[in-house]
Amino acid sequence: MLDKLQLIKQRFDEINDLIIQPEVISDQKRYIQLNKEYKDLRILMDKREAYISLTNTMKEAEEIIADGSDAEMVEMAKMELENAEESLPKLEEEIKFLLIPKDPEDAKDAVMEIRAGTGGDEASIFAGDLYRMYTKYCEGKGWNVSVVDYNEGTSGGYKEIIFEISGEDVYGTLKYEAGVHRVQRVPQTETQGRVHTSAATVIVLPEAEEFDVELDMNEVRIERTTSTGPGGQSVNTTYSAIKLHHEPTGMIVSCQDQKSSHKNLEKALKVLRSRLYELELAKKMEADSEIRKSQVSSGDRSAKIRTYNYPQGRVTDHRINLTLYDLGNIMDGDIEKIIEELKLVRNTEKLKEAGETF
Repeated sequence: MLDKLQLIKQRFDEINDLIIQPEVISDQKRYIQLNKEYKDLRILMDKREAYISLTNTMKEAEEIIADGSDAEMVEMAKMELENAEESLPKLEEEIKFLLIPKDPEDAKDAVMEIRAGTGGDEASIFAGDLYRMYTKYCEGKGWNVSVVDYNEGTSGGYKEIIFEISGEDVYGTLKYEAGVHRVQRVPQTETQGRVHTSAATVIVLPEAEEFDVELDMNEVRIERTTSTGPGGQSVNTTYSAIKLHHEPTGMIVSCQDQKSSHKNLEKALKVLRSRLYELELAKKMEADSEIRKSQVSSGDRSAKIRTYNYPQGRVTDHRINLTLYDLGNIMDGDIEKIIEELKLVRNTEKLKEAGETF
């Protein structure tokens, strides 16, 4: 393991030198990439120091025990050795997980889209509940949430809502939320008290930076309209809402959240870039026969990934057979345990795929 960590240290030292070079600083794309890599490797370097310290402690303790001339020192050495032997496997496991190659998309911000599925008005209400759940979760993480566009349901909630999330490792955390979310409960609109099943689809896209996607504005038709949602007279009478038509793909992106036409255009372009970027990623993954479909699907929109059962107060994630009887807190944004379990399963899979290389 030390050999692997030594190679990592060489790369870390190389990046440490590169990020202060003027030609690298002037190349924004490269500078950002190197800084992200430096940050990831810094964590590994700290673990490397801890690993070296622990193995040195064990070696010194073994030497004192072998010498045996000082009974008191031997007793202390035995305790130190016991503690170190207990700590080492856990540290090695942490290092193994950190050595798993990271998806370069994971560090990106994300665009989330929630759409009501089967279930009529109740599906729209549930889509609104999911939006609230994610915004609460993001607030707890210190992430920023900004609405791009929405279409309200007739009885509350949303037929569709699109929003951006910015922060640290947003896409890598939220990508596991993509798929069909199902709710089982008595709808507010139901008078007979019968439990209904409704659904909403969640899409999570890595937010594309300008240098990720070459967007030819000659292929984009910009339509300016008045906003249709609430927001006061000035919003609804000025042509601030933006609708983009991407001619080559037929994609349409709308944004009416901001009072400024310029800001709406900026947001809509971000979403368009992210959708185009996802198309390119999908093509790349399809062409790469080495990429195997993981047990934890992070992007299959048709997969029913989770059920929220209100009568029983439970949430079940079908991908990893995880059931939690904590529905109230989960709907209030406490989804960290589910996400951590999904990450753990995926990382364990990656370790198995990599084989015993440590």
